Amino acid sequence: MLSALIWIPIAGAIAIFLLPLTGAKAKSAAIAVATVPLLWSIYLFTQFDLGNAGFQFHEFLPWLTALGLNYDLSMDGLSLLMVGLNALLTLVAIGSTAQDTKRPRLFYGLLLLVSGGIAGAFLAQNLLLFFLLYEIELVPLYLLIAIWGGDDKRSYSAMKFLIYTALSGALMLAGFLGTVWFSNASDFTYSAVMGQSLPLQWQLGLMVLLLVAFAIKVPLVPFHTWLPDTYVSASTPVAIMLGGVLAKLGTYGLFRFCLGIFPDAWALASPYLAIWATVSVLYGAITAIAQKDIKRMVAYSSIGHMGYVLLGGAAMTDLALTGAVSQMVSHGLILALLFNLVGIVETKVGTRELDVLNGLMNPVRGLPLVSALLVLGGMASAGIPGLVGFITEFLVFQGSYRVYGIQTLLCVLGSGLTSVYFVILLNRTCFGKLDNKIAYFPKVTFSENLPAIALAALVLFLGIQPNWLVRWGEPTATDMIAALPATPPTLTGSVELADLPPAPPLP
Repeated sequence: MLSALIWIPIAGAIAIFLLPLTGAKAKSAAIAVATVPLLWSIYLFTQFDLGNAGFQFHEFLPWLTALGLNYDLSMDGLSLLMVGLNALLTLVAIGSTAQDTKRPRLFYGLLLLVSGGIAGAFLAQNLLLFFLLYEIELVPLYLLIAIWGGDDKRSYSAMKFLIYTALSGALMLAGFLGTVWFSNASDFTYSAVMGQSLPLQWQLGLMVLLLVAFAIKVPLVPFHTWLPDTYVSASTPVAIMLGGVLAKLGTYGLFRFCLGIFPDAWALASPYLAIWATVSVLYGAITAIAQKDIKRMVAYSSIGHMGYVLLGGAAMTDLALTGAVSQMVSHGLILALLFNLVGIVETKVGTRELDVLNGLMNPVRGLPLVSALLVLGGMASAGIPGLVGFITEFLVFQGSYRVYGIQTLLCVLGSGLTSVYFVILLNRTCFGKLDNKIAYFPKVTFSENLPAIALAALVLFLGIQPNWLVRWGEPTATDMIAALPATPPTLTGSVELADLPPAPPLP
């Protein structure tokens, strides 16, 4: 039941590569292929047992057993939400692609390859399998940025993304290998390493490797420097995949592997993680205020909003972690909506500069529907009640306040600063008088508006009915918190190599 989420996009990508399709037909074929995993994800939601906090729909196939690598898939509430988000935003990204995209077969095929790899990473129950699927999107995304990027820095941005992601993968692999070798686990299965009994100092060292690896992917300050250049250089559909889905591999890894495998080390490090989250939130918000490019402003806002996810995990309460998991989905939907709308504005107006844009809300000569949706997206990102951004942030703040009061209040301040930079954006782009030298902006067709309308409807619906989002991740979040120690451990003494269990013999 789970393999379909991986192999249908990959098989569809290969078919699109090989078939002699024109631009419009290639897009239609890609939409048809991407629709199948989305429908299948919806079916899995209907079959998922909310009373079971563990993994479901298990699939296992022996592969390279001598190396401890097997094709092992499973799903819990966290995985379910992430594969659903991936399937949805893949379809949105394809629908947001311009009809005249050059080399369309290669473009759509690469997007589908990325989607299949990301889905596999969210489902993998073997650490080496997760690493392979985590890295499989590296080359397709590099090509998508370098070939179809929207500015002169696209080659530089693509190379920067490649270097940072490769470093992330190397650190993650080192952390996985060290965890399995030093814990004397039988293989790289997630369940085999969860019960490891390493000394706390070694747990902390290995977790730091994984923390940095996943912080690069999120990204969190100070590992964020690849993000603004890459998001700005990427085309609209690629930016949607980067910010809406790919960043979630980082936060997913933080919860699944750092918190899940090293609960004692996570509890010990949680005060510092809360500070790290606060710094990311404030830095992202303050930097976004200073931007003149609306796409770069949205990119920096992403850094701050992902900080809320880390704060929820650091607080180590059921409510905060449930909010953090929900925030991952909320952020993906809102960011995809904003990038889609910014892409339409750039296409129709020809610029993203705040000093040039003005009066887009003009009902006759402007872009009234795009402007209205942009207002809704800005309000959702700022956490206005009635939209999905409010309930997810509120859960994080409510769950973390009693644990880290000062950090939570500073993050609330960061949420207020979000309102500041979106007021600046909306005031300068949507309102004011349209320049009389401009007759009419090109009209936005229904097919161009459809992805944004669908995302806006979800943002509004899940804001009014948040239980449709929150209930899927709540059992998994509660189960993860239950595995944490009641009292944070303390570091005492020193650990020598001789204190570690012997490493398993090489095959």
